Amino acid sequence: MWRSLCTAFVAASAFVSCQEDIYTIDSPEDLQEKIDAIAAEREAAKAEQGDNEELIIGTYEVGTPDCSAGWWSAFSDYFKVPTGKMLVLEFVNHGTGANNWNNWNLGVTTPDVRDGSNYSEYFVLRSDAYGWGNDKYDGGLIKQDYPDLDGDGDIWNDFRNIMQGANVVMKVDHSKAGYCYVTATATSADGQTTITETYNHPVSTADDIQAFLIADGSFMEMKKATLMPSEVAELVDYEPVALTIVNAPQSLVIGEEDFWGNAVATVYFADGSSAPVDTADVTFTVIPDLSSVGSKTIVLAYTKTKLGNNCKPITGYYILEVTSKVASIEVKNLAPALTYYYIDGAALNIPTVGFEVTATYSDGTSSVMPNANLTFTPDFANGKMSVKYDDEVSAEVAVNFVKGSYAIGAADFTNGWWTTFSPEDIEVESGKSIEMELTCYSDNIENWHTPCYILRGAQKNEYCVTRSDHFGWGAGYEGNDTKVVESDWNWDTYKPNINGSLYKVKITNNGDGTADIEVKVTYANGEEHFQNYKGLAVNSDDLYFSFVTEGSYLVVK
Repeated sequence: MWRSLCTAFVAASAFVSCQEDIYTIDSPEDLQEKIDAIAAEREAAKAEQGDNEELIIGTYEVGTPDCSAGWWSAFSDYFKVPTGKMLVLEFVNHGTGANNWNNWNLGVTTPDVRDGSNYSEYFVLRSDAYGWGNDKYDGGLIKQDYPDLDGDGDIWNDFRNIMQGANVVMKVDHSKAGYCYVTATATSADGQTTITETYNHPVSTADDIQAFLIADGSFMEMKKATLMPSEVAELVDYEPVALTIVNAPQSLVIGEEDFWGNAVATVYFADGSSAPVDTADVTFTVIPDLSSVGSKTIVLAYTKTKLGNNCKPITGYYILEVTSKVASIEVKNLAPALTYYYIDGAALNIPTVGFEVTATYSDGTSSVMPNANLTFTPDFANGKMSVKYDDEVSAEVAVNFVKGSYAIGAADFTNGWWTTFSPEDIEVESGKSIEMELTCYSDNIENWHTPCYILRGAQKNEYCVTRSDHFGWGAGYEGNDTKVVESDWNWDTYKPNINGSLYKVKITNNGDGTADIEVKVTYANGEEHFQNYKGLAVNSDDLYFSFVTEGSYLVVK
């Protein structure tokens, strides 16, 4: 019996010695008390941790320490996030400092390997408040509080400095309501500045989502990955704040009753999101008398929140003209000197802003007819634009159509950024210039859906990239205090006039380590503007030029 008692005492002593050295067993009589205390401490720690699960990290270094990893070449582990869970990633961010996007990038996808049969991207979010995704992506929902620390009016030079060695805590919250909420908080290496970027996106309510980091001229040191309960207790509802109508008929002939046509109503909510409105959900509160000639106002109301709950109505309206029957139309080309380049087989979106159509009605009156009520069909072979009102009324006007030599981009404007370039880089010899002429067809959605210009060496080493809208980057542009950037754009009218613009581009190798890009632009309505970049830093002995474009189609002479 004495031997058994000694054995038990030794075993108990060994058990306690494996724990933190805060217990001392004074005698066999207090053994159970000490064991109970240890068990209670463990349970308390487990309760404090809750449902948090620290995940195993297999790839601690995302990218390479010299930040040489190119886009879509280096990734973190895949992290699955079930519904009702939140992934928290902690890492140190490094970048080349050359471009805003040379920092962390986040992909949120379906739970399959990249290029797998069930792989699909919900969205990709960059640290510089930019991204892309499926048809639910809305870049207007990206929010950031990036400061202008040096007061020069440019937040991005401060952003790049803050991100060097920044400690980042990124939350990817998969709410039960079917939204992914991303919050990325970066604290500068010196601990003095903290910045935050947020975004939310619809995702599956039933299936897991998958998150991973992507390097692009950047390097991330992974520190910790934790799966926690979602912080979104319930889906927040938002009131509608605005209602807009586009593509509504601008005129009707007496006797016609379809005042809605192909119109689309869009509702905007208080969180910044928007959605198309089903016509069954709107009420037409004012429908004027369509049996008399004149301007008529159509008013409609919408009375639902983002979650579909009833609320106080918001209204939208549009105006149309009721006219007599159209007897004939006459078309004027407002910019007869403008050249439209085309390539066989391309379904070009020829702009109608350069044409004015006058309608003569059955009662003898006449007025300028909205181009939206007409069908424009280019006749490239015969140099004409055919304009049709209905099966009985049409006209033609001469247009300067010229077949181009090659095209860059997609005729339906689906080309993304950094995907479509000139067929080959063009050498610009020292002391010489090259000149090019092209028509830009664009969706008119963003300023940069236009020609962009790359100056680089024979080995694709970039000096700089500049855009048509007074913006650029790269070592030859940023930090170059001697460069001159000038333009005469009216930003209120810039985007609506991109499509169909004629660009005359001149690139000059000055032979002294600098180059100039000079651009003359003629809108489809004949209005002229310029954009110049002078004194860009390059290697004059190794200079090549290339176009790159996004959301546009360039047809080069």
